[in-house]
Amino acid sequence: MMFEYFLVFLGAAIPWLEIALVIPLGIIRGLSPIWVMILAFVGNMLTVLILIIAFQKVKEWMESRKKKDGKEESKRTERGKRIWNKYGMPGLALLGPVLIGTHIAAFIGLLFGASKVNTTIWMTISIALWTLVFGIATAMGFDFFVENL
Repeated sequence: MMFEYFLVFLGAAIPWLEIALVIPLGIIRGLSPIWVMILAFVGNMLTVLILIIAFQKVKEWMESRKKKDGKEESKRTERGKRIWNKYGMPGLALLGPVLIGTHIAAFIGLLFGASKVNTTIWMTISIALWTLVFGIATAMGFDFFVENL
């Protein structure tokens, strides 16, 4: 059972899996919704904080990779720019987890000039909010279906 909780933590920490997928899967699997939500929040937040702290190194690595590959911007990056231009850091942080991912949202915010402190605050609010939304909705929906079967 502990291994499954570790997988929730690990899954939430991995970009592209994140809380939107990990929380519902953990709760549907029969794990405690409270522990799933706590571990998913901590796992996702930990890697976002590492990204924020290491932003400059990650930015340099991405730029060198982009030059080497000769690739244009991804659709996620373009979507992030549109969100940034329309809503700023609060909008990017709040919409990021469902549209482009928390890690990309944090990176784009920093790339467009948001401070590390501002990015950390808004990403924490966003991840906490979406953790609650995914956790409560899944737990309530799952209970509803189990009770009515």
